[in-house]
Amino acid sequence: MKNLLSFIGGLLCTVATFAQDSTFRIHTTHLTGNVYAMVSYGEYKGQPVPANGLYVVTGKGIILINTPWSEDQTRQLVDTLEKRYHQKITHCIVTHFHADCTAGLDVLKSMKVKTYSTQQTLDLCKAKGEKEAQYVFRKDTTFKINGVALQTYYPGEGHTKDNIVIWLPQSKVLYGGCFVKSMEATNLGYTGDGNIKAWPASLKNLRNKFPHPVYLIPGHDSWKGGMEQVEHSLQLLK
Repeated sequence: MKNLLSFIGGLLCTVATFAQDSTFRIHTTHLTGNVYAMVSYGEYKGQPVPANGLYVVTGKGIILINTPWSEDQTRQLVDTLEKRYHQKITHCIVTHFHADCTAGLDVLKSMKVKTYSTQQTLDLCKAKGEKEAQYVFRKDTTFKINGVALQTYYPGEGHTKDNIVIWLPQSKVLYGGCFVKSMEATNLGYTGDGNIKAWPASLKNLRNKFPHPVYLIPGHDSWKGGMEQVEHSLQLLK
């Protein structure tokens, strides 16, 4: 009887967790050409928080930059993209180790998606118990996938020690991720894994490397403001 009650209790917890997770729904927005933003949700201090990722549609599959913030939302995204484009996700690159980038990696790997992170991100995922990518790269790398170029760049420590950005030169979209704060941000958010002292110099490295993106996508909230978001981030750091 005790074992049965424990099983029922565990099952109820699992159902409750799934039901809560399922309240979040993926949203997508067209940016330019074949590049789209996807918005998933998680909780921070008891409040729902949007997280931005990207996907690029090609004739031979779909490329993700970061996974949604949960496994359930990752499955939602997979279903949505297959129905909308009749294409499967083939590759995913994550930009740092936090769950708003990596939570869906196991789901993607089970579907034979090639998943990538830096070596530093993989090491932090292992240390912090986050999901891990299958493949690693150890320096700034330009991926060429199905006719699409994706250039990774490590500007230095900031939001985390491992945060990278990704530049799409053909569409001039720059994914800044949580390294860049949106114009809506009134604070730096979670900084427990960051380096506040190094962050300003790292932001200036980013500004010098990619001065004129058409879109600059931060990790959270809207992407209005372009490179002004870098200046806003610098002001928040003061």
